Amino acid sequence: MLKRRNGFSAAVLATVLTGSILLGGCGQGEGGGASSADTENRESTPGSNSQTESGEQADGKDGEEASGYQTTYGDKTFDNVTITVEIFDRSNAPEGSTVTDNKWTEYINQEMNKVGINVEFVAVPRSEEVTKLQTMMATGTSPDLTFIYNIEVAKSYFEEGGTYNLSEYVDGADQARNLKAYVTEDVLDYGRNENGELFAVTARRASGAMMETFIRKDWLDELNMEIPTTVEELHTVLKAFKDKYPDCVPYYSAQFGAYALAPLAHSFLESAPDGKTYNKNFWNLLYKDEGAVEYLRFLNTLYNEGLVEAEYYTAADGELGKLAVNGQVGVYEANVNYNVATDRGSLLQTLKETDPDAEYVSIPPFKNVNDGQLYNPGYALNGMSIFVPKTAKNVEACITYLDWLATQEGGFTLYHGFEGEHFQYEDGVPVVKDMDYNAKDKDWICNDLFLVGNSGYFKSEKDFMESTAQSYGEWKQYVLDNYVNATAGTVRSQTVWVSPTHRENSTELGLAGDEYLVKCITCAPGEFDANIEAYRAALKEAGADDIQKEYEDYYDSFN
Repeated sequence: MLKRRNGFSAAVLATVLTGSILLGGCGQGEGGGASSADTENRESTPGSNSQTESGEQADGKDGEEASGYQTTYGDKTFDNVTITVEIFDRSNAPEGSTVTDNKWTEYINQEMNKVGINVEFVAVPRSEEVTKLQTMMATGTSPDLTFIYNIEVAKSYFEEGGTYNLSEYVDGADQARNLKAYVTEDVLDYGRNENGELFAVTARRASGAMMETFIRKDWLDELNMEIPTTVEELHTVLKAFKDKYPDCVPYYSAQFGAYALAPLAHSFLESAPDGKTYNKNFWNLLYKDEGAVEYLRFLNTLYNEGLVEAEYYTAADGELGKLAVNGQVGVYEANVNYNVATDRGSLLQTLKETDPDAEYVSIPPFKNVNDGQLYNPGYALNGMSIFVPKTAKNVEACITYLDWLATQEGGFTLYHGFEGEHFQYEDGVPVVKDMDYNAKDKDWICNDLFLVGNSGYFKSEKDFMESTAQSYGEWKQYVLDNYVNATAGTVRSQTVWVSPTHRENSTELGLAGDEYLVKCITCAPGEFDANIEAYRAALKEAGADDIQKEYEDYYDSFN
């Protein structure tokens, strides 16, 4: 764990991935894909902007010191103030409701009116999130509480003077107590700049579990083979699958070439054993990590041996799902619970309706070829970034609302609903009573209302896993096993700090990745080294040496 400096935790600071350089798209939650991410690398166990700048003093007394702002829900009654809050419109509101006027927005105002705050919601089409944000910020029409998943965008608005420094509303000992207790200081620190200023309140992700590997267990049994634990054993299994089941695709990954996100890549990375080195190199591991080169070389070998889909690079987004639901892929990498999640089509459940003997199981990552240990990629612990534009008239009330969202009556109720109606407790964990009822009554909106948490209101990752697994009924143990495997060993998490040159040269870096990553995987073996060198030369031309030094200097500034 990196130590604190300038009043904030360095453990949470790291780098952003440029979309086409490394990312193939995560797909889990709202923070997937090429959005920015931050790093906390951990051993895993499963389981002073003045208010007057807006033209109006906050409800506190004139000249009141920053610590005088009262932002813990219940500590202060406001004088019937109104705040506006962004909400995604997914065009999925049930009949008789709208995304801004429904049972749950009424509940919010019922509770917030108790402390003199009215909440008005501003709907933003989910598909137009980025363009809408740009327009609102440019025209001064943003809601008082606005959010985005790309934390670097939130930071840029602060650096340009468009949003408040929230430190004076959050950091005091008696301020935002519920918010700090739930989100935790470590996660809040993701929203701080190098000077410790809080430019955004970052939501806490319920779990860092991200990717895992699935294998056709019944095929292994037919071949009298064990579940592979090393890269060499995996290669042997894939060749056996091809020989025995010639019409199958032996290996497929949702992250071909995206070595920072692929579990298999972490079995090669030389940076994986040391979190600080991993952070320094994460912006493009291929530039400095010879293990990343060997990962691509392994994919190149699989490609040339016909063990992967020949035209994987042109496949549609749903190609893996088609292969999985038809049982046509032997081993594949995908998001945790990918093949049983209802929002992905219950792929395994559907497969077993036509082939009851088909059995896919998740497995731990393969042993790292350098030290024999297990390393998993993981989501950063922060989710969306919530900020307050300078057009807001009452920052104090805004933070009080976020503080309420972190309470049992607030975020817990918005996400889980009411005991007896939506859930019941089992071993102290809230468990869904009726998934169909909840889907119609609250699930369509609960995630979008609960701003300070991603993937649900849970006090611990273990509670999240237990509750999620319980909701799968007969698949409970399967889901628990998935989480165990997705968090096995040491989790190396995604990152958010971006070096200045990296940000400036992102287009050139992306073009280099577009040109060479597929080429490195699909070329003839004898051309592989030349393509790697050409790719590194293209990165160098795009400023890679300066970028690498900036990351190294940044991380060397922490203990």
